[in-house]
Amino acid sequence: MRIIPVLLCALVLAGCGSDEQTTDMDTGATIVAGGNNRVTLGVNSYLWHAALDTLSFMPLQSADPFGGVIISDWYVAPSAPDERLKVTIYIMDRTLRADGLKVVVFRQTRNGAGWTDAAASPDTAHRLEDSILTRARELRLATLNQGS
Repeated sequence: MRIIPVLLCALVLAGCGSDEQTTDMDTGATIVAGGNNRVTLGVNSYLWHAALDTLSFMPLQSADPFGGVIISDWYVAPSAPDERLKVTIYIMDRTLRADGLKVVVFRQTRNGAGWTDAAASPDTAHRLEDSILTRARELRLATLNQGS
């Protein structure tokens, strides 16, 4: 019975170390150098950080860096109090590619009884995708320039 706590302590202490972090230039993933070089994000880190930057004005409901899904909470713009938006972003690849990103926008309008679903403009999702991709490229260029 006493061996189980000893093994648990040994496992915990084995995980305590200062590993050096680097960024993979092809995928943008953060790599922790150490005994077993593991990737800490399941998706492209440039797209991930760019998506979070782009949605920074909205409250987040959940963000899963391993599955690559970001879900915002409902957002009501001060200029349109009778309309609210919710955004889901899917990052589906480890490389920085336009087809590795999908943005879905949900829209509701307020009527007397509450909120009802309404069609969101497809242009909104495209503009968000473009903003995320532009920001991801900026982040990648900044990382490449730091290495020079």
